[in-house]
Amino acid sequence: MTTPLAERLSRLAREHAASAGGARRSGGIPEEPDGRAGPDGRAATARGGAATPAVAILKDTRVLVVRAGDVVVKAHPEGTDEAALTARLRAALALPGVLLPPLTDRVEHVAGRPVTVWPAGEPVEPSDPAAAPWEAAAGLLARLHAVPAAGLALPPSGGPARVPRAVSRLDALDGAYAGPAAVIREAFRTLPVLSGAGGTGPGAGRPAHGDWHLGQIVRYEGEWVLIDVDDLGAGDPAWDLARPAAWFATGLLDPDLWGRFLTAYLDAGGSAVSRADPWRELDAPARALTVQLAATAVAAAGAEGRPLDEVEQALVSSCGRIAHAAVRP
Repeated sequence: MTTPLAERLSRLAREHAASAGGARRSGGIPEEPDGRAGPDGRAATARGGAATPAVAILKDTRVLVVRAGDVVVKAHPEGTDEAALTARLRAALALPGVLLPPLTDRVEHVAGRPVTVWPAGEPVEPSDPAAAPWEAAAGLLARLHAVPAAGLALPPSGGPARVPRAVSRLDALDGAYAGPAAVIREAFRTLPVLSGAGGTGPGAGRPAHGDWHLGQIVRYEGEWVLIDVDDLGAGDPAWDLARPAAWFATGLLDPDLWGRFLTAYLDAGGSAVSRADPWRELDAPARALTVQLAATAVAAAGAEGRPLDEVEQALVSSCGRIAHAAVRP
């Protein structure tokens, strides 16, 4: 069953699909739901009338993402910086073959929410990480990081700001989650000052996706491209490698897959880390992403009133090691 906002977004998507002649590929834009620690391709679906294409609700959290036919529309949160969003849309249009191009660089409005419109793409199959396009994703990130940020007029990358936002969600939890929340907060306090434009690595100050994971790549017109420009900006591109680095360091990503990804990134000329010692640049952002992932996971468990699962427990344990290492003599 669709909500009134989803219905209005689906109508907008159908209008764009009709204006484009309906000649778009089918598929969807997956995004990592805020309540999970890893990619999840689940979607709630609803059917329109017989004469209209199926409507798929791909995400309904802080943002609402709806697909109708070959068009995807995304309602961004109220209060979104529309000037920054427009700059990000224009950057996506300026980087074809790297970022999925929006159907328009104009920010539309539905029920007071800023809305962007996109072509649909084919998502990664989340159930088989070994078959995921790690090398293609690494190559796309390397190409993004090679672009001079000044020519794109981008705002600061939004990646670092996601960490304190995730930790703040722990404030709403009841006492049953006090233990894990305390461990995460202790690890958070050990992190360096987080800044969207920070970083000291060889690629600092370059464009960064800001929220990269396997749900942020789709196949469009036969080629893999990056999606979701909400946090795209000038900053430290090492943050784009930090999520898989965090999963690897936590023991949740197979070392062979991490090796494939990192080697492909370096072989493609990736500038975020040094080949001789990539963890010199990765250590701080990987620790920050571990805290973010753990906070998001525990907040989700608390919202659902359930015990932590094995993955969530592993993330909290990793936060404990981060905190312990910071005070170890």
